[in-house]
Amino acid sequence: MPGLAWLQALKRRQRVTKIANCAAHRWAIGIGDPGVMGWLIVALYALTAVVALRVAVRGRFPPISARRERRFWVILGVILLALGLNKQLDLQSLLTTTARCMAELQGWYATRRAVQIWFIVTAVLAMLILFALMGFILRGTLRRSGLALTGLVFVLGFVAIRAAGFHHMDQLINVRLGTVRTNWLLEMIGPVLILIGSGINLRATRAFT
Repeated sequence: MPGLAWLQALKRRQRVTKIANCAAHRWAIGIGDPGVMGWLIVALYALTAVVALRVAVRGRFPPISARRERRFWVILGVILLALGLNKQLDLQSLLTTTARCMAELQGWYATRRAVQIWFIVTAVLAMLILFALMGFILRGTLRRSGLALTGLVFVLGFVAIRAAGFHHMDQLINVRLGTVRTNWLLEMIGPVLILIGSGINLRATRAFT
């Protein structure tokens, strides 16, 4: 059956090519949120990333947990830098566009709501698992790192849910409170929690200098 396997592989490649061409046609790189608030959120991501890296470099941790904590803060800083870049490149919209092309070409676009709901449920469960796993890895240090970990899980979950492109969710988070969109406030919660956690960490580690 080698010939049949080759034919199936060829068909899979053709389907992937069609989906990629569809996504490339519909999506173009650009500034995702060119307004003042968009750039302020980018600056918030950058500031939070710098502070997190400062904690990793200058923080004084108990010897028993120093290696784990430094790694956590370095990883946190790198993730925040990536999220700040993604804020304006809007790369998650490429994922949304690709999923839409896949749904149309494979014939399940009419039932996409169920897939989107399952994606959101999966994203929430993944964030809870991440929180539990990181909490276990950072056990004994959560008085210093717990708030920052909560902020990280919140912001990653927010980005993942936005990537689902669920219409009702988009309507909810784009509600305006005067001139402020709920989307902006929700996106700022994670970095602000991390900033507060960084301050707590820096104060707490002074006892070990």
